[in-house]
Amino acid sequence: MKTLDTLDWLSISVYFIVLLGIAVWVIRKKQDNTEDYFLAGRNVGWFVVGASIFASNIGSEHVVGLAGAGASNKLPMLIYEIHAWIVLILGWVFLPFYARSGVFTMPEFLEKRFDARARWILSIFSIIAYILTKISVTIYAGGVVVSALLGIDFWTGAIATVVLTGLYTVLGGMRAVVYTEALQAVILIVGAAALTFIGLEHVGGWSSMAETVTPEYLNMWRSSSDPDFPWPALVITSTIVGVWYWCTDQYIVQRALTAKNIKEGRRGTIFGALLKLMPVFLFLIPGVIALTLKMRGELHYDSPDQAFPILMSNLLPSGLRGLVAAGLLAALMSSLASVFNSCSTLFTVDIYKKLKPDTPEDKLVRTGQIATVVVVIIGIIWIPIMANISGVLYEYLQKVQSYIAPPITAVFLLGIFHKRINSQGAFVTLVVGFIVGAFRIVLELIKGSLDPNGMLYKLGDMNFLTFGAWFFLFCIILTIVVSLLTEAPSLEKVTNLTFGTITEEEKLKNKSSYNWVDIAVSVLVVAIVIGIMVFFNGK
Repeated sequence: MKTLDTLDWLSISVYFIVLLGIAVWVIRKKQDNTEDYFLAGRNVGWFVVGASIFASNIGSEHVVGLAGAGASNKLPMLIYEIHAWIVLILGWVFLPFYARSGVFTMPEFLEKRFDARARWILSIFSIIAYILTKISVTIYAGGVVVSALLGIDFWTGAIATVVLTGLYTVLGGMRAVVYTEALQAVILIVGAAALTFIGLEHVGGWSSMAETVTPEYLNMWRSSSDPDFPWPALVITSTIVGVWYWCTDQYIVQRALTAKNIKEGRRGTIFGALLKLMPVFLFLIPGVIALTLKMRGELHYDSPDQAFPILMSNLLPSGLRGLVAAGLLAALMSSLASVFNSCSTLFTVDIYKKLKPDTPEDKLVRTGQIATVVVVIIGIIWIPIMANISGVLYEYLQKVQSYIAPPITAVFLLGIFHKRINSQGAFVTLVVGFIVGAFRIVLELIKGSLDPNGMLYKLGDMNFLTFGAWFFLFCIILTIVVSLLTEAPSLEKVTNLTFGTITEEEKLKNKSSYNWVDIAVSVLVVAIVIGIMVFFNGK
């Protein structure tokens, strides 16, 4: 890898000065209540909402991992990247319900629709899941990226990034997070787009690249009997995970809730969906370009995950290389900032405020800041454990989503679409769902010591996509059966919170929050998604 030169360092310095300027400007604004600190005063426009949704999703592990998928034979994973149509579902279907209920967090919505038990389960589970997956994986991948780009050791890179990100998240709250993310999204898109164009030119265009890697390599659809990526299970499970991640997870939804009204929030999700189409071309294609150059003997790397940084350092001109390096750091920082803020919001609003309901607003903001600091410290403590985990577990962390998502997706979807679903059905499904998910993870870890002909081995060895699809069906049936066998929910638990109970006044309000432009852009996004699915069929 080529090292960064003076011009690159100049680009990185200018970028961080601008970032610091935005953070300082935000920190100086008044932030003495929880709505201002956790939801940026619910006063953010559609552009910042959309850019923030995109930047939150694209972490450094995402950039590195997606390019790695392009550089190894894992193109079916591309389906997770064309979930732009699910981001539209957040804006068109879920957001009006969230906005009407006036909630800060997703567990809070479950309490309004069901009861306090559902809220507690989701709050505690979400915080543990964030610390063990999102934070640890992002810090670990970030340390690898920073040390590779800047030529410093892993620890220095990881800790410096965590401390810097933690600092502006603690001081600036959600407003600092969304405004810095808007800048980071722009930098990352410009830098990665330049790398894709320069890379394609370098390999002699798309057809030359496809010829080298063979058209079959560029096929995202495998047969239904494929041991790794059977296409029916891939479509079903990736959609379940997509609905959980984009429509019910605090980490993403919090961005849409910062909007000044439903109209801006929906437009933000539509803009976020448009941006979400870009990673396919910005990160996956550079991975395929790197593989092409490696097959031709023009580029060398040891593991697919090194494809993006090595391609970037070798192909990009001085100055631009620094800007993309800054963009990668930005991606890492925005993911961390988002998850830090989501954790502190969940802890403060869903746990602390519940235990101490009379706490004044300024003290709640301070509690949120302390919670962020604690999460940052836990994240740092987790690094050595993460660094010692083998690459298998890193891949396995991606699978965990297929075990977390089904019960949460089932409860949210049925809760919004069916007014007969009650708190008992939601509670039983969440509890049983999390036990089954944890049981599957344990079986997967110990399956080597189980009898290969036994039922437990088969359950632990089942393809994770197939398991996810059946698990979701089980959760849906469980929620419906328990709800029908128990008492129907009261009117206040369903009015305006399910599709069958929206008042005429609310329907009119919702109708006036969009126009033909919103519909046309949404249809365009769906058409592009279908186009990508058809294009990557190896023909």
